Amino acid sequence: MQTHIASRVLRTSDFATDAAKQIVAAGLEAISRNGVFRLGLAGGNTPKAVYSALAELTHDLPWNRIQITFGDERCVAQDHPDSNYRMAYEALLSRVPIPEGNIFRIRGEIDPAEAASEYEARLGSVAARFGETRYRHDLLLLGLGEDGHTASLFPGYPALDEQERNVIPTLGPKPPPQRITFTLPLINASKSVVFLVNDRTKEPVVQSALKGEYPSGKVAPSDGGVLWLLGHEACAP
Repeated sequence: MQTHIASRVLRTSDFATDAAKQIVAAGLEAISRNGVFRLGLAGGNTPKAVYSALAELTHDLPWNRIQITFGDERCVAQDHPDSNYRMAYEALLSRVPIPEGNIFRIRGEIDPAEAASEYEARLGSVAARFGETRYRHDLLLLGLGEDGHTASLFPGYPALDEQERNVIPTLGPKPPPQRITFTLPLINASKSVVFLVNDRTKEPVVQSALKGEYPSGKVAPSDGGVLWLLGHEACAP
């Protein structure tokens, strides 16, 4: 039976280290249970320090059993400064012994519709091997925009209403506008979701999202939990 687990909020004064420890703990549990850890990475600026901290804990994880995906990508080349892949590669993936084949990169440099379909098919083939109707992340990391968006699901954009597809091309109000993103059905298939927020000005947005508002407030795994990890800079005065 599927049950929705209520969101939890954890405030920390050591944001990057505590987030990295959450990831390690989730990884060891998943590997113990299923032999693999399916980890979805968030883009943007906030996760960079977390990924660097995680790289420092490299010996705590068997990286050959970790499978990396990306919740969204900007439609740019992989070496472009706006590339989510580039940020994750420089902060984490180039610093740990993970096999290249375990990193599922979204090809932001090709036609967005083609890239989305290609990524959806890749995740679908793995899901089929697990006997899943949708790819289920053991842990999916998400960020939070000042407008309440997460991944590249922005308020008022059609991508937010997608119910069938798992990965789609979309547009956003921030440059670069062309994006590829996970949809809510794929996000909500996750076993665990952790929002990474380390910005005091986003406290009202967090509180609204916890009430179900904004795209971020629609994240509610049907058979998993949501943790809001709020750094010291995100804590209310």
